[in-house]
Amino acid sequence: MSHLSLKYGSTVMSADLVARTLTASTLPELPEPVEEVHRALSNPIGAAPLYKIVAPGERVVIVTSDITRYTGSDVYLPILVEQLNQCGIPDEEIAVIIALGIHRKQTQTEHRKILGPLYGRITVCDHECDDPEQLVTLGKTSSGLPVQINRRVVEADRVIVTGTIGLHYFAGFGGGRKSLVPGVASRETCMATHFAIFNPPEQGGRNPKACTANLDDNPVHRAILEAAQMVKPDFILNTVLTADKQIARVFCGELELAHLAGCDLAKELYTSELDQPVDLAIVSCGGHPKDINFIQAHKALDYGVHAVKPGGTVILLAACPDGFGNPTFFDWFNYEDLDVFEKALRSRYEINGQTAWSTLSKARAWRVILISELTREQTEKMGMEKAATLDEALQMAYNQLPENPETVIIPDGGTILPIVEKP
Repeated sequence: MSHLSLKYGSTVMSADLVARTLTASTLPELPEPVEEVHRALSNPIGAAPLYKIVAPGERVVIVTSDITRYTGSDVYLPILVEQLNQCGIPDEEIAVIIALGIHRKQTQTEHRKILGPLYGRITVCDHECDDPEQLVTLGKTSSGLPVQINRRVVEADRVIVTGTIGLHYFAGFGGGRKSLVPGVASRETCMATHFAIFNPPEQGGRNPKACTANLDDNPVHRAILEAAQMVKPDFILNTVLTADKQIARVFCGELELAHLAGCDLAKELYTSELDQPVDLAIVSCGGHPKDINFIQAHKALDYGVHAVKPGGTVILLAACPDGFGNPTFFDWFNYEDLDVFEKALRSRYEINGQTAWSTLSKARAWRVILISELTREQTEKMGMEKAATLDEALQMAYNQLPENPETVIIPDGGTILPIVEKP
């Protein structure tokens, strides 16, 4: 028996029980961040070093992530710019483009956090996915995905892509190609990349290869990689971070090869193997801001169910003080039949609708007990059961579980992916 404390919003919920805890792995020793960036830049994977790529007189665009994804940009961007300066590229010929995708614009304070000491020295621009004047059409991928990209990026002489590599629930991994598509793509392109999660209409359902920590035959990964390659980026710099956001390693070089190397480490750090699925998983999103709304919390649910037998139980701690996170999200649950839901989503696709469909699909395959500030009516409409406390949720779970159920605890559910090793 051990004492369990799990983050819930800005508070903690506790219980005593016997269970295995799944957490992210760590490296034996972390590098000094600045030295690690220099090391990676000097040893690019599948590409020449920067000084052999850029030349004086060229305009360089550096693409980096917005404030919702900490990447270590305040560490690596100044080093990148320093090296570009040494290659004969002055500050005024360098611009940083924030890869917003369809996210909101950034504030000056957020720009300052992203650029670190470069703020006020280097031009910084937010990507605008809905302004046709700021977009260039590059054509379509082999799967028919339309590719419309930020004009500044397309018209630059050199494009350097930066970001961080973590797990992604249908593209397999973040980072790499995703900083370009959907990062600096049009809304139409962004929507089309997400839609690739589905099988063809005649087959129906979600493609099983479009899943977390998988790139092999993943249709979403394949589509966005092909689209990103149409931009012809010259170089990437991607970090892999620890669970507490320290730089574990940096990977530089060619778009696909350097990204793949980083994915190998991300999988090593952020997956946890189980011999067999369990009866019960107790999953915390990791507290505020990871559970600020349900759309954010969904990631922890999506990962956590991988540990549980079909029909087993998941207890999800997700405070959701800001509700659902989007005004149209809850409306999608008016579709109670999953087949009808899928048809509606295919006819008028929304990213939030896909998250709603994914939520309801899991609530039908597993018993989900949600501890949150959402009402009982809202919780049940999403196919889940409401509990006010962890103790209440455990009692509800035990009423329908075998005696001494196999149990796992996942304290940071949006970070760790359980993997059941198949024979």
